Amino acid sequence: MDDAEDINRLIRQLNSPGEAGAPEEEAETRETLVEAAGDGRLDRWIARALERNGSDLLLVADAAPSLRVDGEIEFLDEEPLEGPDIERAVLPFLPRAARETYRRVWAADSAFRRLGRRFRVNLHRERGRAAAAIRPLPSEAPRLSTLGLPDGAMSLAQLPRGLVIVAGPTGSGKSTTLAALVDEINRTAARHVITIEDPIEYEHRHRKSVVEQVEVGIDTPDFASALRSAMRQAPDVLVVGEMRDPETMSIALSAAETGHLVFSTLHTSDAAGAIARMADSFPPERQNTVRQEIAMALAAVLSQHLLPRLDGPGRVVAAELFLASTGARQHIRKNALQHLHQEITMSRKQGAVSLEQSLAELVRGGAIAAEEARIRAFHVDELESLMRG
Repeated sequence: MDDAEDINRLIRQLNSPGEAGAPEEEAETRETLVEAAGDGRLDRWIARALERNGSDLLLVADAAPSLRVDGEIEFLDEEPLEGPDIERAVLPFLPRAARETYRRVWAADSAFRRLGRRFRVNLHRERGRAAAAIRPLPSEAPRLSTLGLPDGAMSLAQLPRGLVIVAGPTGSGKSTTLAALVDEINRTAARHVITIEDPIEYEHRHRKSVVEQVEVGIDTPDFASALRSAMRQAPDVLVVGEMRDPETMSIALSAAETGHLVFSTLHTSDAAGAIARMADSFPPERQNTVRQEIAMALAAVLSQHLLPRLDGPGRVVAAELFLASTGARQHIRKNALQHLHQEITMSRKQGAVSLEQSLAELVRGGAIAAEEARIRAFHVDELESLMRG
């Protein structure tokens, strides 16, 4: 096959509004398109990402392919890309469901396997052109004890029931922490675990537990549908990759209230923000009832932030661990979330850790600069006191 025109024609076929052909035709078209894109560009870029231990490969029009290494952007020695270049490089390797989603809404999350490794990919549009973010996925989930989280995080895997939220901004390692929690349960307890992910990032082998992994877009249309189905399968542990909508949140809360251990993530910075985000996702007339449900179901919020290391390459985690004490549940019911920080301080003997405490320990250990800690802290006066102590 020659010429970009032939390749573009195949891409247009995949993106056309008509129905896809028979499975044999789909496979043939996919095989031809992969061959057409087989100039090695994607493999070359992801090989470079693996070589540099990059956390992300970024493909954006008018820029050369770039890597995120230790939080910083590095451009590869390549020509700037255009939107069709990115589609030609990425589309052939996406599963059919992801290609159809991209065709329909111009954004798709998925995963693929190349060079013996799995990668997560988000193909999307910006300024009317294709763009992609590709992330190498480790072959196995890390051990929870290696992540630098507070000691109390280990107890989260031992909880019998309740909702545990892992919070933090994008790229803060929430999915990695979820995978490590599942791995810890899998190694130490005989439980039935069901994960619902979009896409599956870490593949778990059955150890002491049975671990079923459901992928949105392949095994189920959405999180809510998967959760409803999972509730009929007698799980002990449910892992919801992300609570994106009120229906998913409502089912997760009900599951936690009825004796299941439920793990999920939210894009918030601390416990108060996570609780507010959940309640505010519902109509105003329901929010008070939802707060009562959160107060009953919530077990803990682990919020984490990745910061550049001062003492070498890489990043280090600063974390807040909130444990839902009796006093904290009362504050949630009354929507007095400003008092939750005080509850963390009062629960330190039970394993709770404030973000300021975590930051101060990192400063005292020489892992981060004091100024970096001040920028990240919510309670700077408390941080200053802890750094002096």
